[in-house]
Amino acid sequence: MADETILVIDDEQGIRDTLKGILEDEGYNVITAESSEDGIELLKRSLPDLVILDIWLPNMDGIEALSIIRDIMPDLPVVMISGHANVELAVKSTKLGAYDFLEKPLSLDRIIITVERALEKSALIKKYKELQDGYSHSHRLVGRSAGIKAVLDQIDKAAQSSATVLISGESGAGKEIVARLLHSASERADKPFVEVNCAAIPQELIESELFGHEKGSFTGAFETKKGKFELANNGTLFLDEIGDMSLQTQAKVLRVIETQVFQKVGGSRNIEVDVRIIAATNKNLLEEIKEGNFREDLYFRLNVIPISILPLRERREDIPLLVEHFLTRLASEHRKAQKTVSEPAMDKLKKYDWPGNVRELKNCIERMLIMVPGDEIKAGHVDMFEGDEREFFNYSSLREAREAFEKHFIIKKLKENNWNISKTSEVLEIERSNLHRKIKAYGITIP
Repeated sequence: MADETILVIDDEQGIRDTLKGILEDEGYNVITAESSEDGIELLKRSLPDLVILDIWLPNMDGIEALSIIRDIMPDLPVVMISGHANVELAVKSTKLGAYDFLEKPLSLDRIIITVERALEKSALIKKYKELQDGYSHSHRLVGRSAGIKAVLDQIDKAAQSSATVLISGESGAGKEIVARLLHSASERADKPFVEVNCAAIPQELIESELFGHEKGSFTGAFETKKGKFELANNGTLFLDEIGDMSLQTQAKVLRVIETQVFQKVGGSRNIEVDVRIIAATNKNLLEEIKEGNFREDLYFRLNVIPISILPLRERREDIPLLVEHFLTRLASEHRKAQKTVSEPAMDKLKKYDWPGNVRELKNCIERMLIMVPGDEIKAGHVDMFEGDEREFFNYSSLREAREAFEKHFIIKKLKENNWNISKTSEVLEIERSNLHRKIKAYGITIP
């Protein structure tokens, strides 16, 4: 069954009832209005998927309403109907962006076919724009601070070479975005961009993940598999959180970086690749070297071009731009009406330290966009979502307080361990499956 919403604007009760009955029989949700003014207000609240609009309406006619609708929702398909149709009106409405023009008395079969085709075309346009806009919005460094400008300048210079790049910064600061921007601005942009989260893959599987394996090389190797180095051939390999890689694997990665040659796990054939390496870490690798956790030679091989991203608390002037960016992007993704942020609320957002950086800010804005009623986010709403600063003594029972504390303690530990469930379960000294159950029970979203 269809689940699209259709708005019918017509001053004739009989037409509204007839269209509502027919279209609901086809599985659509139908809402109606008897004037242009009421229809436009209803459109702003309900964000329909299609509008059927009569031309001859009191006060504001359909042509004027069409122009306003186009300004509010430019890609919304609008089907015009009229009992006094003429070529001039049909041409005028089409020039203003109407999908089609139908004459009264309406052919019910024609209405159904027109609605189906208009929605199909709209869905294709929407999908294309989501793919196009989603990629560009997801992979942008938003901000005008000196720190962001410096990073963008470094990306512009570094992208033109194939030298290895080491991106450093706290979790959630935007290291992956920098890596993707480097790739998309390089001569390898039309080649693969392959990502490996070194912290998320168990150490016993990391070499198979990077280099691939031959069938039967270990228990569970039921078929030959290509590794990330091979998949990234002629493109870019992004080694995220490389500071969590074991010393044994570090040695093998160093050799591949230097020679661009490797063997699969359980294999004997040399495989040659042309891969650009971009690595990222939230750790101080020089300290890790002193503690014997990271190879010095690998560090210098990776650190040919260093790029450092400042935490959000050190570039607070970027917060308003990020808030606006996320409100616009997420409103589109969730099909929600655009919200504004009051000045006191923005002041609170700017003063908060954001230990989870841009990722935490995005999650906070997403929650408020969905959960806050009305069209304005106020200071009190920000208090609801500031993270760990909670007053547990306000709870009426010990159970409520304990559950609230446990939820926020788990979130805190997940953040500290870069949302790695395996590492967090070790820190919390509980089984991984038990942690999974608690994450699900508390409705914790893993970025």
